[in-house]
Amino acid sequence: QVQLVESGGGLVQAGDSLRLSCAASGRDLSSYAMGWFRQAPGKGREFVSYILWNPASTHYTDSVKGRFTISRDNAKNTVYLQMNSLKPEDTAVYYCVAGQQRAYSDYTGRGDYRYWGQGTQVTVSS
Repeated sequence: QVQLVESGGGLVQAGDSLRLSCAASGRDLSSYAMGWFRQAPGKGREFVSYILWNPASTHYTDSVKGRFTISRDNAKNTVYLQMNSLKPEDTAVYYCVAGQQRAYSDYTGRGDYRYWGQGTQVTVSS
C-alpha cells in the first residue's frame, strides 16, 4: 500500500516562502512521475507541478513559474515543493501525487496519478 504524507504547510504572509515535503512509503517511487496539485476554497483541484525521473524534467503551471521549484530525493523517496514569493491566491490545500510514467501522458491531469496524499493547508495572508 503506497502512502504519501505531506508536510510543511502553514500560515504565512504574502512574499514569504514555504517548502512542502512529501514522503512516500510502501513502494520505491523513484521511477514514478511525482507532483503537486492544489485546491483553493470553492474551486476545483488544479495541477501545480510535476517531476519525472527519466528523462529528468519538470513542469509548472503558468501561475507559479519562476516562484515554485519542485525537486526529489529518490534515496529518501521524497519530493519537495519550494514556494517563494507566495501570494494570497496561492492559498489552497496542496496534494502530493505519484503515478507511473507512461508514453503520451502530459502529467497535468488528475487521471495521470494513481496515488494521492491527504493534503496540507497553505494559507497566505495579504
